[in-house]
Amino acid sequence: MGSGCPTCKKLFELTKQAVEESGIEAEVEYIDDIQKIMELGVMQTPVLIIDGKIAMIGGTSGIERIKELITNKDNKTTLEDNSGCSCGGNC
Repeated sequence: MGSGCPTCKKLFELTKQAVEESGIEAEVEYIDDIQKIMELGVMQTPVLIIDGKIAMIGGTSGIERIKELITNKDNKTTLEDNSGCSCGGNC
């Protein structure tokens, strides 16, 4: 989920790549509906949601970290280092 900023789009692209490289059959979608983001109660984007649970907020991390998150059944919310605007990017 994201606002449409470059950082949010980068997380989406990295997530698609991580899913493909991991050989996982999964649907990866990008949601930019601000109302849905607000319903989650998060104050930063991007947000990576896996199986209906928030797995990462406010950063992109590297592809290896995303692979860890998508293959780990016990995903926990992580706050990634970010700088710049509230969307986690440098808008």
